[in-house]
Amino acid sequence: MTAPGHRERPALPGVLTADEAATTAAAIAAEQRTDGAIPWFRGHHLDPWDHVEAAMALDTAGEHDRAEAAYDWLARHQNADGSWYAAYFDGDHTRPTDLGAESNFCAYPAVGVLHHYLTTGDEAFRRRMWPMVVAAVEFVLGLQQPGGQLGWRREADGTPVADALVTGSASCYHALRCALALADRERSPQPDWELAAGRLGHALRGHPERFLDKSRYSMDWYYPILSGAVRGSAARARLAADWDAFVVPGLGVRCVRPNPWITGGESAELALTLWTMGLIPRAVDILRGLARLRADNGLYWTGYVFEDDAIWPAELTTWTAGSILLAAAALTGDSATRAVFTPDQLPPGLDTGCCSL
Repeated sequence: MTAPGHRERPALPGVLTADEAATTAAAIAAEQRTDGAIPWFRGHHLDPWDHVEAAMALDTAGEHDRAEAAYDWLARHQNADGSWYAAYFDGDHTRPTDLGAESNFCAYPAVGVLHHYLTTGDEAFRRRMWPMVVAAVEFVLGLQQPGGQLGWRREADGTPVADALVTGSASCYHALRCALALADRERSPQPDWELAAGRLGHALRGHPERFLDKSRYSMDWYYPILSGAVRGSAARARLAADWDAFVVPGLGVRCVRPNPWITGGESAELALTLWTMGLIPRAVDILRGLARLRADNGLYWTGYVFEDDAIWPAELTTWTAGSILLAAAALTGDSATRAVFTPDQLPPGLDTGCCSL
């Protein structure tokens, strides 16, 4: 892991200037509630995954107190079973609007906690968040299926949903490895987590039949690579197989094929994926196409329907802006962002396998 240190806001030629990055961070901060919650935008809902994504972006821009407030919100409002609800109206913890709990939503705070710790070097923060991470991981692993995949949700009445999603499970794989990195810092070995991460990675690499078929969604295409589950020649082959189906040159990445709709979040995540593969020019090209989504206040519209030349939906979301700041941070050398998204810098888990891959 790399040591923390001061860093200027990300600036990437043709994508963001330092001033533009500062404006974007300020716009995210303006949507944050005084209690630390970061909804999609004020008056919409908060979900834990996108809340963390926005908090990580704040850290890349030097807004460390605001990022810490976002993690403190999670620690204060974690449910007794280690979960968070899937949605809260306007980030108000007293007004949950979806009482189910999703595995990838509950896993992702481990990524954010590690990112904030590596950004700031704040040992007191890391120790304070460790019990929250432990409880969240244990909740998530309660949804792991015999084949290693993770059921995507526990319903409001406690019923576990066994169906697994590639994107959600891949995000959980990444989060489990970040949790293992935190366990190393805590000097608290977690062999069950290592086994769970290994089984999950094995399923993602070699057993598509264990997951619902959502291959029309671009996230299912790139997320196994972004998470570090699929690497090397397998990652390159996966990328090439569907590049033309999802990437619209000069515009970005389709959310769903064959729909003529590119989205900022998926485009930024693909750029981050390309960075992990060393494909820097491609990553920058993807981000440059998102200029049309940038609003005057520094936030970004969620998507663009290119056949109609129309912004849709008419929403400026904190997580879209956050994903773009994170991608820019990785591309411009932010050590903490690079550390949490570089597969070789995270514990691998223990892949005992179930077959020869």
